[in-house]
Amino acid sequence: MAANKETILDEYHFLVSETDQKGTILFANDDFCKLAEYDVDELIGKPHNLVRHPDMPKKAFKSLWDTVSKGETWTGYVKNGTKSGGFYWVFATVYPFESCDGQKGYLSCRRKATIEEISQAEELYKVWNKEEGK
Repeated sequence: MAANKETILDEYHFLVSETDQKGTILFANDDFCKLAEYDVDELIGKPHNLVRHPDMPKKAFKSLWDTVSKGETWTGYVKNGTKSGGFYWVFATVYPFESCDGQKGYLSCRRKATIEEISQAEELYKVWNKEEGK
């Protein structure tokens, strides 16, 4: 894939990843790996922000972390980057959880975002990025 090329998810893509409390990837399913253009071995042990697109405002991720750190579920629209410099949009739901052994982490499930949802998110993120001086 070429740099700056958008990948459109199909209706059946369902991206799943699990991180520890610090955002280090512990699990990534095949759809996530395929769309991000990484092998699973390249993702495990790396920070989840490896796939963060530079267009994403800091305010969006502050909202995410503020929400999940309180034990609440976060939902929102995310523009992720690919290994080759492309991007894809998702509607993400991030669930905080605690495993049987007491370890806390986050499960992120993502699906295709609609054109309308992406347009609204882009407009909001332009405002936030302007506020951040981007």
